[in-house]
Amino acid sequence: MMEITATKESDTRALGLQLGREAEAGQIIALIGDLGTGKTALTRYIAEGLGVRETITSPTFTIVKEYHSGRIPLYHFDVYRVSDPDELFEIGAQEYFEGDGLCVIEWADLILDCLPADAMVIRIRRGEQEEERIFQCEY
Repeated sequence: MMEITATKESDTRALGLQLGREAEAGQIIALIGDLGTGKTALTRYIAEGLGVRETITSPTFTIVKEYHSGRIPLYHFDVYRVSDPDELFEIGAQEYFEGDGLCVIEWADLILDCLPADAMVIRIRRGEQEEERIFQCEY
């Protein structure tokens, strides 16, 4: 496990850019954190690192949004409203997980048991300062 402290937004951006640049097809990044800790912001920076040109917004009501303008596809999940893991499989989540792109999953703690063992898990929590975030990365 690696822990990274971001004291300002540009630190979070740097982490996201690095993750996006290093991402590989078939990789899963599972984001866990309370409301407002920056899950969507980190996802935007990961997308930027992939070269995605579209505006990244949270897919709360659609569960998954696809972005194909980067070097590999980005599949952005928000599973906050998933009440039953079977819902994931109804939308074809397994195909996304085993597919040709990067899956970034917000609220992943709700479906951890459904994710492959090699998923990267990033737990985000607030630090002591307003913009400070602590990222605990497990992979």
